[in-house]
Amino acid sequence: MAVRRNVQSMASPMSVLYTVTVICNHDRQVTLEVGTGQMSTDIGHGTSSTRNSHDESISLRPDLVVTGRRAACVSLLCRVSQTEPPPRIDDYNNINIIGVVVGGGAVVVCAVSADTPCQCKPNTFLCEHTEAGTIQNTDYPTGNSPTNQSSDQGVTSCTCIPERWVCDHEEDCDNGRDEENCEVPTCGSNQFACTTGGRCVRLEWVCDGDDDCGDDSDEQNCAVKNCSGTEFRCDNGRCIQNVWVCDGDDDCGDNSDEHCPQRRCSSKEFRCQDSRCVSLLWRCDGEKDCEDGSDEEGCESTAILSSCGEEEFQCEGSQKCIVKSEQCDGHNQCGDWSDERDCQEFQSNCTFGEFQCLAGICINAAWQCDGDVDCEDGSDEIDCVLTSCGENQFQCSSGRCIHARWRCDGEFDCSDNSDEIGCTGEDDPSSVTVCPIDYYQCDDNMCIPVVSVCDGVVQCDDGSDEWNCNSPTSCTVGNGGCSHMCTNTQNGTTCSCPDGYELHPDKRNCYDFDECQVEGKCSQLCENTAGSYKCSCVEGYVLHPDGRRCKALGGEPYLIFANRVDIRKVQPSQSEYTSILQGLKNAIALDFHHTQGLVFWSDVTLDSIKRSYMDGTEVREIISTGLESPVGIAVDWIHDKLFWSDSGTSRIEVSNLDGSMRKVLIWENLEKPRALATYPARGTIYWTDWGSHPRIESASMDGGQRKLIADTSLFWPNGLTVDYAANKIYWTDAKHHVIECANLDGSQRKTVLDKGLPHPFAITLFEDELYWTDWHTKSINKANKFHGHRSVQTVKNKLHFPMDIHTFHPQRQPTSMNKCGEDNGGCSHLCLPNVISYSCGCPTGFLLTSNRKTCAENLSSFLLFTRRTDIRRISFDTPEQADVVIPVTDLKSAVALDWDDTKDYIYWTDVTKDTINRARWDGTGQEIIVSSSLESPAGLAVDWVTLKLYWTDTGTDRIEVSNLDGSMRTVIIWQQLDRPRDIIVDPTEGYLYWTDWGEHPVIEKAGMDGSNRKIIIDTNLTWPNGLTIDYRTKLVYWADAGTKMIETADLDGGNRKVLISEGLSHPFGLTLHEDRVYWTDWQVKSIQSANKVTGTERQTLRANLDDLMDIHMFHRQRASVSHPCHVDNGGCSHLCLIAPTQRGYMCACPTGILLKEDTKNCHKGMSNMLVFARMTDIRAISLDVGYYADIVIPVGPLQNAIALDVDPVEGKLYWTDSIQDKIQRADLDGSNTENIIVHGLNTPDGLAVDVTGRKLYWTDTGSGRIEVADFDGNNRKVLVWQGMDSPRAIALHYSEGYMFWTDWGKKPRIERAEMDGQNRNVIIKDNVGWPNGLAVDRVSGRIIWADARTQVIESSDFHGNKRHVLVTGVPHPYGLTVGGDYIYWTDWTTKAIHRADKDTGQNNIIIKGKLQALRDIHAVQLQQPSEISRCGTNNGGCSNLCLPTPRGFTCTCPTGLLLEQDGRTCHTMPQKYLLFASRGSIRRISLDTKDHTDVFLPLPDLHNAIAVDFDVKENKVYYTDVFLDVIRRANLDGSDMETIVDIELTTADGLAVDWIARNLYWTDTGRNKIEVSHLDGSCRKILVDMELDEPRAIALYPQEGLLFWSDWGVRPKIEKAYLDGSNRVMIITTDISWPNGLTIDYAAHRIYWADAKLDRIETADFNGNNRQVLIHNIPHPFGVALYEDYIFTTDWTSKAIERYNKHSGSGHTIIQNNIEALMNIHVIAADRQTGSNLCSHGNGGCSHLCLMRRHDYVCACPSFPDPRPCSTIPQGLNRTLYKNGDRSCGELESCDLRESFMDRHLLYIILACVLLIVLIILIIVLLLWRRQRWRHENDVLGPVSFTNLNYSRSSSDAISIGTRVRPWRLFRFDRNEERVSMLPPGGNIQEEKLNNQETASLLKQKEASEGAVAMAPNTHHHGNNLYKESNIKNACEMEEARLHYKPVDNDV
Repeated sequence: MAVRRNVQSMASPMSVLYTVTVICNHDRQVTLEVGTGQMSTDIGHGTSSTRNSHDESISLRPDLVVTGRRAACVSLLCRVSQTEPPPRIDDYNNINIIGVVVGGGAVVVCAVSADTPCQCKPNTFLCEHTEAGTIQNTDYPTGNSPTNQSSDQGVTSCTCIPERWVCDHEEDCDNGRDEENCEVPTCGSNQFACTTGGRCVRLEWVCDGDDDCGDDSDEQNCAVKNCSGTEFRCDNGRCIQNVWVCDGDDDCGDNSDEHCPQRRCSSKEFRCQDSRCVSLLWRCDGEKDCEDGSDEEGCESTAILSSCGEEEFQCEGSQKCIVKSEQCDGHNQCGDWSDERDCQEFQSNCTFGEFQCLAGICINAAWQCDGDVDCEDGSDEIDCVLTSCGENQFQCSSGRCIHARWRCDGEFDCSDNSDEIGCTGEDDPSSVTVCPIDYYQCDDNMCIPVVSVCDGVVQCDDGSDEWNCNSPTSCTVGNGGCSHMCTNTQNGTTCSCPDGYELHPDKRNCYDFDECQVEGKCSQLCENTAGSYKCSCVEGYVLHPDGRRCKALGGEPYLIFANRVDIRKVQPSQSEYTSILQGLKNAIALDFHHTQGLVFWSDVTLDSIKRSYMDGTEVREIISTGLESPVGIAVDWIHDKLFWSDSGTSRIEVSNLDGSMRKVLIWENLEKPRALATYPARGTIYWTDWGSHPRIESASMDGGQRKLIADTSLFWPNGLTVDYAANKIYWTDAKHHVIECANLDGSQRKTVLDKGLPHPFAITLFEDELYWTDWHTKSINKANKFHGHRSVQTVKNKLHFPMDIHTFHPQRQPTSMNKCGEDNGGCSHLCLPNVISYSCGCPTGFLLTSNRKTCAENLSSFLLFTRRTDIRRISFDTPEQADVVIPVTDLKSAVALDWDDTKDYIYWTDVTKDTINRARWDGTGQEIIVSSSLESPAGLAVDWVTLKLYWTDTGTDRIEVSNLDGSMRTVIIWQQLDRPRDIIVDPTEGYLYWTDWGEHPVIEKAGMDGSNRKIIIDTNLTWPNGLTIDYRTKLVYWADAGTKMIETADLDGGNRKVLISEGLSHPFGLTLHEDRVYWTDWQVKSIQSANKVTGTERQTLRANLDDLMDIHMFHRQRASVSHPCHVDNGGCSHLCLIAPTQRGYMCACPTGILLKEDTKNCHKGMSNMLVFARMTDIRAISLDVGYYADIVIPVGPLQNAIALDVDPVEGKLYWTDSIQDKIQRADLDGSNTENIIVHGLNTPDGLAVDVTGRKLYWTDTGSGRIEVADFDGNNRKVLVWQGMDSPRAIALHYSEGYMFWTDWGKKPRIERAEMDGQNRNVIIKDNVGWPNGLAVDRVSGRIIWADARTQVIESSDFHGNKRHVLVTGVPHPYGLTVGGDYIYWTDWTTKAIHRADKDTGQNNIIIKGKLQALRDIHAVQLQQPSEISRCGTNNGGCSNLCLPTPRGFTCTCPTGLLLEQDGRTCHTMPQKYLLFASRGSIRRISLDTKDHTDVFLPLPDLHNAIAVDFDVKENKVYYTDVFLDVIRRANLDGSDMETIVDIELTTADGLAVDWIARNLYWTDTGRNKIEVSHLDGSCRKILVDMELDEPRAIALYPQEGLLFWSDWGVRPKIEKAYLDGSNRVMIITTDISWPNGLTIDYAAHRIYWADAKLDRIETADFNGNNRQVLIHNIPHPFGVALYEDYIFTTDWTSKAIERYNKHSGSGHTIIQNNIEALMNIHVIAADRQTGSNLCSHGNGGCSHLCLMRRHDYVCACPSFPDPRPCSTIPQGLNRTLYKNGDRSCGELESCDLRESFMDRHLLYIILACVLLIVLIILIIVLLLWRRQRWRHENDVLGPVSFTNLNYSRSSSDAISIGTRVRPWRLFRFDRNEERVSMLPPGGNIQEEKLNNQETASLLKQKEASEGAVAMAPNTHHHGNNLYKESNIKNACEMEEARLHYKPVDNDV
């Protein structure tokens, strides 16, 4: 409730009017009380009036009442009435309601009649009467308010003012009468006289830029200053430093230094409408980060937004989604608390005397329902009943009750200070007022300063301070008795002093005033001078031009603050903030290290401390254990130390900046330490503690010299910061709603700000400004540290939840001397500074040795205890006995504990993870030693003599033993156990002891080998928990949580007595050390101890520790005992166990293995067993021993092991994993694990081992197949694939040649086929639901299966006849097997393995229960007789697979391969197949067979294959991997893999092999280039790099020299060019979006492409004409390939490879589906890579690259350095004639013959000579021919052979053509494509069209018109004139030919 003052005190002869305005919002009854005293501007603060808990106003109701009456209404107090309303206001005849104004507020005007005339009090001045003036809202001192009243009634008024206002050069009367007849005083020699008002100011203030006179006369006619180069000239002429411009401070005084251009937002920022920049990630995130909220404008409506996922919760207000685990976690992630509503109570972490807020924060329990909101969510004031206080209590205005004696005791005990308001001596009759020195005591006992006596101002309430005061009448006589300035007034003279002087109490003399005593005169350092003072600054600051303030050097400051879910930084001057770290859980405290650029923060949800660089990189957890509520962090930036406070552990700790060398620094007398601050230069830390006795303390950084700074009037001291320049500390009190400060020792404490602080949390400062965060307002605020109440501003509001805050600036971490020096002070571990020097410190628990420098290397004794999620130790070597968390990880529910000092190991059990673990006591070497077949390991004991580990398992009811590393594990006791709990061993006597708290609780003992078992205690036991032995006194101790007692007895149970029977709530762990017994107690959450003999002298060692479990004392005094097991392991092959026998030990074998008759050696392993899969492990149960104990076969990590089987011949275990999609095997002991099948599996559900045929069969539910392979995975073949739905279990019968399988798809059934997949039959199809397990009983010749839907186990013969139900009511059977006379099965519902008679189903028992996630099971008999293989010793003569059938065997081939004609030998490769990429794999699908099964190429290190192609000649596959950014090649079997391109490659999306020129082409989408190289990656050249925007697919036509590619950038297109990149043409540019796949129909001269956006496949000719949409509505095609009449596509959406007719698009066929991430595809066939060209022979004579064009080729040089010299001239030419300067390929240049005129001239000369020689030779040949002609006139021309350079055969193959065939008939001109096609001499043209077109496709019409070169008899035919100016023999002979060569012009 706020009452706004609008009252002026009046004196009137007629009546007096008082006006009160009440601003209200809520409808609550209000009482107006009229009383005396000064009227407060805001009655809601600092007075006894009440406001509600949210500081809201309340409404004024019509039934207002007034209690009490006075003749003059001087002040009004507004108070909530708690009683029945008194009489209405109009019941008083002298107070009348004038009117009520409605509409959000109410105005009550009351009139009071007065009979007294208008007169002023003594020492006041009466202004003469005036007519009604204007109401002025001016605050006046008590009792001296002038009246200035305006009324419609025309009431005259008079005004009284204090006498000291007369002649003060300010008109206080409306008519100015108070300044009439005043003399202007004369200014001194060191003063300046202002033009108006007669004011004198200091001379040095003239022309300083400040208007000190008020009329600016002291700043007139000032000389212009010359600013230096490093200064900025203000508009007012002042010079300031350049670095101060645009820093947010008005340094000029006229704000001209802050006229700054608008900052540009970065690409990662969003510009608000108010021009501020915020993180782009905050745009449309549901929170208003811009001040104007513009970051949330224009966002998609929350109604349109998709709903949150299953694992998310949607907030009500912002509609944002949060992780579901964050709902009801006590933290306000939504911002509106909607995620914390309707939550069940969560576990409280608060201690006794605390209240837990809904948000999880603990506050003092006394603060609940005290009227103040202390919880951030207000939960401490919910459902509160306002109670009245007791007789001896005082009720604060907030409603809180305090002791009555605390009222008016000078200390604020009420958080609203109401206990100290209005206090006088009458409030406490016993009190006697005695004024201090320099104070004057009024007659009414009031104390005022002596200087206030006779100063003309009434200070005493009774006016006694101004009585008997006489003043001279005139200044003319002796200057009125004044030493300096005298002024005549109507009441006499008044003395005054110039600035810098103060009037003496004698009211006459002036003396120098020490301005430095006035806080705020100077920012930092102040030096008093005569009549003045001088300001200066500490190092790192510079004095502001105003001469008072100090500016920090080092750039602009940032505020960094924790916002719970992130850490942000904000510029105080601009309110713009950016994120440093995001996605945090609950960041509370933070600090920084400016020099190293690090930020540190604590997370109270994760209970950890982390750090990162200021840019948010390299986040690292540095403290992760032993924290409960780390709420304070402070960095020592000089000595590089990190301090933190933990209110949960009640400690202050220190460590290095990386978290190492952690030490508990302060632990005594701490309750709730919160804020923390360091002062490294002084070696001091400061902290707040808001426990039951709130206080602020300090100590040196080594923990010494602890001092109390403040402990009174403190409630919830939250924030704390140090002013290093002023040597002060500032703190916030969230309960007291104040900001206070004091000197570093606590002196001169004062309140800085006490208004507008609903819930201040953290505080920091910079220069003269304080900055703090507030929980309630969700804001960051600032105020001046000297006069805070006058300068409060909001820096940033609408934050998520501002917590800790710091100013990031170098001056907030000023440099100072490192007290530890460069050598760490010589300390071995920690060097901790103190006030004087430093001291060495050790990590917690370690003793500092006598040299005071070095720490002990080991702990000698410490108490070990578990707390479920951590293990702690308390060192007994040091006095602090602080518990330290041992840094072991991943503890879920640690219970039992023990230790071994020989290697410093501690051992513990985890009953949630069901593991036994160990680590060294320092946390290193952590490992799991037992992880299987445990269900609730509750007890643990170490045999330190033979180094054995014993444990109890409450779940399995077993006691087991193993070596200390978990090996050689065996069960020693398994019968008649019922929840065994704790266990201890006595190796000296050979016995072990354990408690059992089952139905009949007992304490037993037995030999350590399990023999001689005996019950020692079986009466008066309930929950016997902890157990321990006193080895010296031979007594056993135990703690019983049921009887709540600790008892003791002899080792045989005799002499039982109660040690402690009182004060035990729930004892759990128990141990002994020396003369004391220690125990843990669940309920009181403590560790306690007592005398072990008497039970007295009880002490609490540690309190407030939840989840306390086992406890042990680690020491190094265990008795050393010699034992026979120490010598050669006692002769035992495995375990040597101490036993209470004559020889003292017994040999034992690992679980399930029998001991041989020699009683020393064990059998090699189990001979009869069950093996079963349990999702994440595979286990075995021995059938050789008398108990069913399962052991894990350690095969390695499994994710979902389903099916398994065993090869008893080699002792191999095989299994499938449906998540990893693998088939693996290992030895039966778990060794030699290896992958068998790793590709091409999609949920392998069934597995069967063919022991005789040495084959592996399996079913694949995902792909619907049954496959077979050799045991090593080779020769893999799909046997059955058609008509399969969901095949599951599979079983074999080798001698019958059958395989059986279950199918639980849409038509559940059981089928049978021969073992080669032939002659398939359904044998069971009726009354089948979910046929899971399947087994063959070879003895009875029947199959047995389990059905999970019909819940039965049935059997039938091999034909499905004679069906018989064996077991009914089986809940959910899964795996099933036959072993001996029994069937065994696993059941998901019972979580057990069952057994029954295999013939009758009777005797159904559970042999092993409590097994989660059971899968397949098999019975194994290693000595079973073997069958004879039908394939014999030579595999039946088969080259690959020999599979049995009922009639014999069949030779067959691996998937995709065909048998040769001999029926036994397989082809090595398919003749034609599809080759495609699928990201992590490259596969092939044979087109020779009908099964179309994909076969993985075993390529290593494959991550993300996109493009793929193949070279038929060398049988190599080429592919790109865009994850590694490489191009690789390998053989089809995965061998010889090599990387051919691995640099300057970003995203190679397309790849194509030029099989003729032996080149490789690819597109690089990331670099927008098309490149070429040799197939080995050499001679790499960039072909196209202009006007490319995401080139994708690429295709080649080497015979034609053509290159095609697709580009799906901003302007999608398909282009073509020659293979050298020239003659580039865009052929498809319209109606195209995402052209992905691209392929060429060489026969039809057409291209085909897939468009993934338009969802279609199109085709066009090579020029882009005759375009046709072939296939519509394909979801997302990617790759496309063509072969014969079909086109093949890969599709991302359908996850399938599909086939269509290439002419019509019809005939849609799915080749293979369910393949993720299908990419590029090619058809590989020999006839797809035929033909030749000029580059196919000798690389065209080129030194590097031979690139074919349409009619010719070019020699090209690489674009990358190459060691070989490069030439663009074929090597057959004279190099000396064509040398082009000194340039070579290594210089990245292309050599061109035409660039050298001289070379060309020389070439012409040589050419002419050669032609002349040829002409002469031709003439000679002609003459010889004519001479011989007559000899051959009648002969028939013989056959002629020639070599065609363009034919597909090699150059050595000659084609013979008859003499009647004329060569010109071989070519046909095609006008449409301007090319020549070769036609066959005869036969079927259509059949040979492909080859013939490829043969002649390089020739043009011009070349054809020149005709074929005539064939000379008996000579080779010379090829066409492809070089335009000469002929050459053939490509092979190019190097020898010295003919002219004309390079082709690349310009199109």
